[in-house]
Amino acid sequence: MEPSAASLLAPLAPWFDAVRRPLPWRAGDLDAPHPDPYAVLVSELMLQQTQVATVIPYFERWMARFPDAQALAGASEEAVHALWAGLGYYRRARNLQAAARAVAEGGFPRDLAGLQALPGLGPYTAAAVAAQAFQLPAPALDGNAFRVTARLLGLREDPRRLAAELRAWLIPALEAHGPSRMTQALMELGATVCVPAARCGACPLAEACEARRLGLQAVIPPAQPKAKVTEVDLVLAAIRHGDAWLLRPPAARGLLAGLWSWPAAPIAAGDGPSPTPPMGWEATLLPGWTQVYTHRRERVRPLLVRAPELAAPQGFAWVPAERLGTLPMGRRDQRLRGLLEGPVGLLPPDGETWKALLGLLGLG
Repeated sequence: MEPSAASLLAPLAPWFDAVRRPLPWRAGDLDAPHPDPYAVLVSELMLQQTQVATVIPYFERWMARFPDAQALAGASEEAVHALWAGLGYYRRARNLQAAARAVAEGGFPRDLAGLQALPGLGPYTAAAVAAQAFQLPAPALDGNAFRVTARLLGLREDPRRLAAELRAWLIPALEAHGPSRMTQALMELGATVCVPAARCGACPLAEACEARRLGLQAVIPPAQPKAKVTEVDLVLAAIRHGDAWLLRPPAARGLLAGLWSWPAAPIAAGDGPSPTPPMGWEATLLPGWTQVYTHRRERVRPLLVRAPELAAPQGFAWVPAERLGTLPMGRRDQRLRGLLEGPVGLLPPDGETWKALLGLLGLG
């Protein structure tokens, strides 16, 4: 691919030096290896599919609690998940701890192949760590970098199909302008200027940009097909008896491994007669919300339920109330936990909501 990346991307280095954000994981000296490769590893795993503004407070709390690989390697899984809770994509936390254990045992890999062998590090994350932590000329191509390079070169096909060629094309730019500086500059440009609705007037590469010359910024790169989103109405119940709450213990595997959760069940509309609530049960419908995931949208109907003495149904456990605030939970379940701390409404749940809940508990 011509012209050369080193010449086309030359304006990016001084631009980045002038505008770069003071993020807590960034090193002051971009011409030297990072003084703390572990901090780079933590930040890159947290930044996978998560915005910078969301990550910053999590990163700062994480580094205060687990300042190095040894501290994280020796931590309990519950402590790790409790600190990660709310950040989403919880497999990243498990991968990060597994990577920390490998580093604590065998040292930090200082080559791309060794980094890719760490749990949770695919080609992009391994390259991002290699470039920022060790000044290796390993191009890190994520959505932002693909968008920048595709527009700069006027590529009309999906740039992901040209990943190998783009990496080879970018290597001379990393060698000429510094791997860490150029990697972070591409990230910064794609995150703040060369965004989907391009801000060409603020771009240091505008004069060389082929997409801008052709007026094709809006269609380069081509849009990816949107994933189908499933919508569901869901009952989410905080069930209390005496001084204990009914919760689902953490699963060993899956998206929510390591996290506690409230009883939850989909609500089916108009599916037969609604049951009568059991004797002695009282329920209050709390303010609902919509929980959005990548492929799923949940319209949550949260309940506060006071139940008489009840044996924990299969798959659930009664947890002492004093432990509730310490348990690692996902964002949806954290939100219901937060609702319990404030005033509650007075509306009773409807029959469909009761039916879904009692069916989940084997009482319907």
